[in-house]
Amino acid sequence: MEQKITFRVNRVQEEIVVKPWWTLAFVLREVLGLTGTKVSCETGDCGACTVLVDGQAVKSCLLLAVKAHERNIETIEGLRGKEGRLHPLQQSFIDSFAVQCGYCTPGMIMAAKGLLDEKSHPTEEEVREALRGNLCRCTGYKKIIEAVMAVGQK
Repeated sequence: MEQKITFRVNRVQEEIVVKPWWTLAFVLREVLGLTGTKVSCETGDCGACTVLVDGQAVKSCLLLAVKAHERNIETIEGLRGKEGRLHPLQQSFIDSFAVQCGYCTPGMIMAAKGLLDEKSHPTEEEVREALRGNLCRCTGYKKIIEAVMAVGQK
């Protein structure tokens, strides 16, 4: 049984019909074309699909799309500023050499943004805790933590 849902994605109101088993990750990528949200494990273990739902970091592969009804969703595409400028977190990841293959980067940035929106000057321990559900096989996390800390110190 299909269901109509409405929600805001990156400040744009959307109204779509979803199947009950569709995840938010599927809707973002396959229905709305927002492919910055990555899907890897589909079990909530890797964090590649992390988006913000009402300001909280959520693994979109685990959230059924029907649960996004009347919620505010922010994806990596929503961080784009005026004239296509990068968000300070995105720029910091580049400046700190925190991006390697890039597959985990959108999820890492969204998890970090959720933390920084809540606490503008987090400690290193708080950054580590916020990112603990996001896996990276390339960087070893040092540069990622430095990138988040650099934004928090500004």
